[in-house]
Amino acid sequence: MASKIFSLNVHPIERGVRIVIGLVLLSLVFVGPKTLWGLIGIVPIVTGLTGVCPPYGLLGINTCKMGKKGGAEKSA
Repeated sequence: MASKIFSLNVHPIERGVRIVIGLVLLSLVFVGPKTLWGLIGIVPIVTGLTGVCPPYGLLGINTCKMGKKGGAEKSA
């Protein structure tokens, strides 16, 4: 079960989006309202850098398959 939760399950484009969103949220600690709520941005940064989203693993979601499926159909 642990290997299913901690396997790569985030598409590369989604990883980039998560990193950008995390950086924007994290910047709220230093600019704007300057509250510690911006620290929630650490979560999307970590999931974006690692490519692992534990809730996706628990729910059986894998967005990495999207890119592989399209490539397999073109070559067949």
